[in-house]
Amino acid sequence: MKQGKAKRSLWLFLFAVALILLIAAVLLRMPEISLWIPGHHFNEPSPVEKIPPAERTVYDLILLGARKEVQKKTRYDAAYRVISYPGGDVDPSVGACTDVIIRALRAAGFDLQQLIHEDMCTNFDLYPQLWGLECPDPNIDHRRTQNQMFYFERFGEKLTLEVTEADLAQWRHGDFVYWRFPNGQQHTGVISDRINERGIPLVIHNSGIAREEDCLLRWEIIGHYRFPKEQ
Repeated sequence: MKQGKAKRSLWLFLFAVALILLIAAVLLRMPEISLWIPGHHFNEPSPVEKIPPAERTVYDLILLGARKEVQKKTRYDAAYRVISYPGGDVDPSVGACTDVIIRALRAAGFDLQQLIHEDMCTNFDLYPQLWGLECPDPNIDHRRTQNQMFYFERFGEKLTLEVTEADLAQWRHGDFVYWRFPNGQQHTGVISDRINERGIPLVIHNSGIAREEDCLLRWEIIGHYRFPKEQ
């Protein structure tokens, strides 16, 4: 009797170990899984962080502005808010993915809220008509991925969507990337100056909490822009 119980216990133990090993193997083979710990800090300053402040370019400032969102651990919240104009912002502890772009540009001296609103006031019909509005709304227009992409297509540089060895040089820190999720929703982030082992840049984005991670190829890329245009 005791031997039978011992055998059953042994088989249950071996089954549990095998199941754990199987789950671990599956997780390790899934490239979309990214283990990230809130508050994680890289050990060394990034290449841009090593540049003396007086020598930093506008794209350096955009990148560093985006990285502040990671440092603040900004939580995702895309809710509509009434904000001031110009220079309006939602509570700095929260924000949508598009707020990473907005705040990054403000760190470089560009108010995307004002830029998009002024352009929409004279070209409203050219912008995507997806929300049933009859006139521009400076509280939300600049926080929509579709409007950001349209503005950058008009006034920025539209760049490659490919991430191959031949195209990597076109992906520079401070660029903006736009993705489409499998459910059709859009997402955006700022290209980092840090790269993975294949030379592909990390991205700063907010899909739950602001983070900097290896995710450029995680979703379908639908937009890649540089703003302002290089002189």
